[in-house]
Amino acid sequence: MRALAFVCTLNPSPTPSSSHLIADQVMAEFESLGVSGEVVRVADHDIRPGVQLDMGEGDAWPALREKVMAADILLIATPIWLGHPSSVCQRVLERLDAELSETDDQGRLLTYGKVAAAAVVGNEDGAHKVSSDLFQGLNDLGFSLAPHAVTYWVGEAMQGTDYKDLDGPPEAVASTTRALAVNAAHLARLLTGSPYPAS
Repeated sequence: MRALAFVCTLNPSPTPSSSHLIADQVMAEFESLGVSGEVVRVADHDIRPGVQLDMGEGDAWPALREKVMAADILLIATPIWLGHPSSVCQRVLERLDAELSETDDQGRLLTYGKVAAAAVVGNEDGAHKVSSDLFQGLNDLGFSLAPHAVTYWVGEAMQGTDYKDLDGPPEAVASTTRALAVNAAHLARLLTGSPYPAS
């Protein structure tokens, strides 16, 4: 089993990132379940706008898509900006849109055997709205969602504390992160052994 995390912070490395931190925490839980993985900070790559598999010279998406195709689980970690997923996250969803035209020899989307999950951080309410946006998009694109497919932390409204500024994850966040990892890994294993039928 392999997991891939796309961290959709607006900041390139090495800037500290709450989205990156919570993605690392999810990936640590996956690792404890025997799921290896990789964390990719999307802002470090030149992903061109568009909805094609390859948007031409210099486009970094084709290489990242290979990582998606090699993974059993895709985690998208995003901050909340103005009540929405980040623009980087939206770019990832737009590029994944090309998968709607890619099928196997039985007519199934190549994403049908893959599980998706989300991690959301922000300093104001909106985690449920952001995760629902991600869930609808990812499900439309062929990914499956396990129960408790999101972990999140939202700080007090109109305050400046970030998730990365905490001494550690609150217990509620840690237990939700664990549930996400356990359920996503379980569903991914089930889909590996018993793929969806051709429709």
